[in-house]
Amino acid sequence: MRALHAVSLLSLSLLLAACGGEGDPTQARGPDPKLPEPQRGLLPSMKIAEPVAWGQQKPTVPDGFSITAIATDLKIPRQSLVLPNGDILVAEGRGGSAAKLKPKDVIASQIKAKGNTQVKGGNRLTLLRDADGDGKYELQTVFAENLNAPYGLAFADGKLYVANQDALVRFDYRDGQTKADGPPVKLTDLPAEVNHHWTKALTISPDGRFLYVGIGSNSNITERGLEVEIDRAMVWEVDAQTGAHRPYATGLRNPTALAIQPGTGQLWTVVNERDELGPDLVPDYLTSVREGGFYGWPYSYWGQNVDDRVRPQNPDKVAAAIKPDYSLGSHVAALGVDFSTAAMGQGFAEGVFVGEHGSWNRPNPVGYKVIFVPFSNGKPAGEPIDFATGFRGEDGKTRGRPVGVTVDPRGALIIADDLANTVWRVTRN
Repeated sequence: MRALHAVSLLSLSLLLAACGGEGDPTQARGPDPKLPEPQRGLLPSMKIAEPVAWGQQKPTVPDGFSITAIATDLKIPRQSLVLPNGDILVAEGRGGSAAKLKPKDVIASQIKAKGNTQVKGGNRLTLLRDADGDGKYELQTVFAENLNAPYGLAFADGKLYVANQDALVRFDYRDGQTKADGPPVKLTDLPAEVNHHWTKALTISPDGRFLYVGIGSNSNITERGLEVEIDRAMVWEVDAQTGAHRPYATGLRNPTALAIQPGTGQLWTVVNERDELGPDLVPDYLTSVREGGFYGWPYSYWGQNVDDRVRPQNPDKVAAAIKPDYSLGSHVAALGVDFSTAAMGQGFAEGVFVGEHGSWNRPNPVGYKVIFVPFSNGKPAGEPIDFATGFRGEDGKTRGRPVGVTVDPRGALIIADDLANTVWRVTRN
């Protein structure tokens, strides 16, 4: 029976691969990508990410850098946070409860599941400590457990904030603490019905007054109806004291990671865009987030490119849609972003690192790496640079999938790998 299932799945994947073009192997990236015409078919092209163990291998990083696994055997690490004393917190879990609407949803879920870890999510925060500063994190302990698919993390003024899939909560934190004193305090509920996109990204303003929460849509293009999209596909601004919240920016299909730009206080995000318009549409992107801004979803993409699948249409919304700052390429599934510092060395001092989880819906896979997007005068400038690669090998096997990326102020990049259930640390030699 198991063999029959495997054959059936393989047959389905081949069928799906035949339903769309191969796609551009380089893709259009940068501030002004050339977008192709939409491709529509019965089903999107799909490609299984076949997992294998790292074994003696590890990701490839640029000359002058080294990469080390500082934590293994985790339970689906997603995002991380470097605390003031240098300890690292890792959020572990798996959420989501969306019912499958169409046969393609069932097929897609089976194919995507083949490329994900089979480990059960931890629903916890794990703390890592390198007490003597030798780069080896000898302490790996559970800081808090019994959470509900924790994802986004933030810290300010002795408060640790965690974005569960259903609520924004906080813990009191003392410097050097290795275990929470008790259960967290709920600051506010977050949209959790259906939870097609369950991850809740999180960051905090430099003064600690406001939290920003990224909340993804409940569908690809509102096929579940507009009523289930209330308070979704947007970034919330939340008062850190009271929990009062308001929409800060809207029309962002799935803002999966948030970061504040040093020096300016400007909020930035990476967004996973819509599917089923072909292997090279629609680009996932990196963008600054304007207060009150609308970024197109579901009515249009990359500015005023109308998605004619959406009903009813809304020309006024399309006209108001803001074009994002920087294309990352279609279907790379960017899930992590953080600004660099001078401690990362020349060539990587000014810009952002982006964790790309990798595609599932194009025959030529893209993503599966960490890139660096250089900045100049506060904006993305130039081609992205591959920083950590090899998560998907030339043999077509997938050894890891990057999620959150966090820059340690002391000069290291922390990468959460939710396929290998590992946290990697990249340092300058």
